[in-house]
Formats: sequence, structure tokens, C-alpha cells
Amino acid sequence: MIGVTENLLKIRDLLSRYALEAGRPADAVQLLAVSKKQPLEKLHEAARAGQHDFGENVVQEALAKIEATASLDVTWHFIGHLQTNKTRAVAEHFDWVHSIDRLKTARRLSAQRPEGLASLNVCLQVNIDAEQGKSGVSAEELPELAHAVSELPGLRLRGLMCLPAIHTSFEAQREPFAKLREQYESLCGSGLELDTLSMGMSGDYRAAIFEGATMVRLGTAIFGQRDT
Repeated sequence: MIGVTENLLKIRDLLSRYALEAGRPADAVQLLAVSKKQPLEKLHEAARAGQHDFGENVVQEALAKIEATASLDVTWHFIGHLQTNKTRAVAEHFDWVHSIDRLKTARRLSAQRPEGLASLNVCLQVNIDAEQGKSGVSAEELPELAHAVSELPGLRLRGLMCLPAIHTSFEAQREPFAKLREQYESLCGSGLELDTLSMGMSGDYRAAIFEGATMVRLGTAIFGQRDT
């Protein structure tokens, strides 16, 4: 039975291969291991195999894992929708938040980030396909939000994140990622110092890499099927 270590080796090889195919450096793409609903022993195996970044989207589940892995050299990313009553726990225990789409949320995280910790790295989630009922700031409202968040103490605006609609063809998958990259480049041109495009998951990460992803979020490809 293939384990987490073997899966990580395969995925890292693919990330390097796809980056080179896209004309980028082999190490251009960072792997974020989405560990939600995965048992602790799989997280420990991944960490032993050199995986450094882990993503969770349920606060209570994540807090238990963070406590249980306190001795490991890992970085924790919150990637789910963030409810207002959960901002303090995230501000106190996570290193990254990928899903900010409101200034109110960012202000709460800024105010609640403990002074002894480094600035909380944040990405703005963009509703790249303008889907009804989907989280994310609109393209029109993005510049104003980005500049406001960049000025908050305790936070460091790193870049953008998206969860596009599902597409099956490679070219169709590239389109929303290209839009996000263009918005990222526009913000950089306006004076913001950004370095992160968090985009691409198991079904479309190759397309994301071809459009400039710096971080892809993969879960079952690393850990296997989730616990139910």
C-alpha cells in the first residue's frame, strides 16, 4: 500500500516537472498539504518526509492538531471560510490565513494577533468567476480591500487565493487562474509588495502552475481518502 512519503515524492516531482514545462524554475511552486479530516499519524509521516506547510479549514479540528504537533517544525495555514467568532483562535495559533474577503475580518485578526508573534501572513480570497453565493471579494472591490489590509498592523498581505468553478479541459482551467494572476500583477503595479498566488488543487493544479501559482493546495493526493 503506497504511503504518505511515497505520495509526497511523486507530487514534488510533478510540481517540478510542471514548473519546468511552464518555463519556470523547478522550485517555483510550494506544496500546501491539506490535512483536514486526516489522522495525526499521517501528518507526522508527512512532516518526517519533509513537508512543512499544512492547511486546515475547521478551526476546532485544527487547534487539536496544532497542539498535538507542537514539537514539529511546521507552518499552519487556515484555508476555510472564517467566521467572526473564530478569528481570535486563528490569530493566536495560525501562521497564514488564505481566505480573507472582508475588511472586518482582517481588522479583527489584526487586533487579535498576539504581540509576541510574527505578523500573520494573509491572502485575499477572490471570487474569480463571480459565482453567486460563493465566498470571495469581487474583482471590482479587490484593490480597495487589498490596500486597506496592507496597512493593518499585525498582518502581512502576501497575495491572492481563489477557488474557481470546476472545469474539465486544461485550457478552460487556465482561464480563471490567468484572471487571478492579472489581478495580482495589477496590485503589484499599484505598489503592493506581494509574492503569493495560492491557487490550484488536485484536479487543476497543473493549469494553475502554468498561470503562475506559487502555492498549490493538495490533500487526498498526499494522504489518501479522508476520515468520515
